[in-house]
Amino acid sequence: MLHFARWKIATILLTVLAGFVFAAPNLFPERTLAGLPDWVPSDRINLGLDLQGGSHLLLEVDVASVERERLEALTEETRAALRKERIGYRKLGVQDGAMTVRIRDDEKLAQAQTLIAELGAAGIGTNALNLLGGSGQEFTVENPEAGLLRVRLTPQALDSMHSAAVQQSIEIVRRRIDELGTREPTIQRQGGDRILVQVPGLDDPQRLKELLGKTAKLAFRLVDLSVSTAEAQQGRVPAGSELLPSEEAGATAYVVRKKVMVSGENLVDAQPSTDSQTNEPVVLFRFDAAGGKRFADVTKENVGRPFAIVLDGKVVSAPVIRTAILGGSGQISGNFTFQEANDLAILLRAGALPAPLNIIEERTVGAELGADSVRAGQVAAIIGLVAVLVYIALSYGMFGLFANLALLVNLV
Repeated sequence: MLHFARWKIATILLTVLAGFVFAAPNLFPERTLAGLPDWVPSDRINLGLDLQGGSHLLLEVDVASVERERLEALTEETRAALRKERIGYRKLGVQDGAMTVRIRDDEKLAQAQTLIAELGAAGIGTNALNLLGGSGQEFTVENPEAGLLRVRLTPQALDSMHSAAVQQSIEIVRRRIDELGTREPTIQRQGGDRILVQVPGLDDPQRLKELLGKTAKLAFRLVDLSVSTAEAQQGRVPAGSELLPSEEAGATAYVVRKKVMVSGENLVDAQPSTDSQTNEPVVLFRFDAAGGKRFADVTKENVGRPFAIVLDGKVVSAPVIRTAILGGSGQISGNFTFQEANDLAILLRAGALPAPLNIIEERTVGAELGADSVRAGQVAAIIGLVAVLVYIALSYGMFGLFANLALLVNLV
């Protein structure tokens, strides 16, 4: 007769019991698990998209906008640098994937060319150079004809910018989806500029698309009072400013400075709330130390002037600075619903996307289809198990029954 040591029997029984305890949460609904003590195991097997249902999105990063924004930023840097050195210029702008400028005085053409080339090693260009690992050239400055300078980003810089934009987009998409409270989403890169997103169990795919479809680029910029909105709409927009549409009640557009006084990159927190005076939903925000100091300096120097809160190229509101804001915090109001305020807070906490995301493929797997897959899998498993048990019993007789018993215990 076979004899097993008691400690071996105890070890086997304890192992089986532990397995049952850790597997038991899958037998109970979420509300039951929520009421159990913290020390009780509560992790469940998360079903995939094919079993639980959910949303499948294939996103494409608009990497061309990264190049465009870099050139537009370089345009403002060039404008400031040429003015500082008193170098006359005209027709400064971005066209055909390059920044162009005409220098009025041919004798200062070489100086202007050197000045622009140096912008790549300081200021805005620093980020691009870091992407290149501190080596390589970010852009080239050409002189194709008399008085004309043309600036183009190098292929190496473009590749680095595009790759960084996609990688950063993946991280921000992950943070935004985590804010929804979903479990084990699949977020991975596909090809050079695409991101695959699968969120099992999501019952509101439209909200997911809305959260991922916004870049959430927040900026605080001064309103340009040198021209009226009507004049700007007729094409008379001052250099260094632009006309932006407004979502504020009673205003259709604002002329705002292109220079960003404080950006959303300095935000450390954003929460939905309610205005104590109007009882309308708002978003409360808080800057880090650097952003709070910059915000305080800007508001201190511009008391009495309106400043625009710009979100994704639209003016959400343009309040007048009544006094210096020294606390490093404030609120954004814009005729929000509470859901919109909550979503905006999620976007601001997760961070701004470096480039817009375009949905190029969308599939929704219904819970019914997932349930059908589960039932089909259960039927297949039962049929397979019964077939195996019958085969073992017929082939090995009594020993087959013992083997079947061991197999069933192992499955449980």
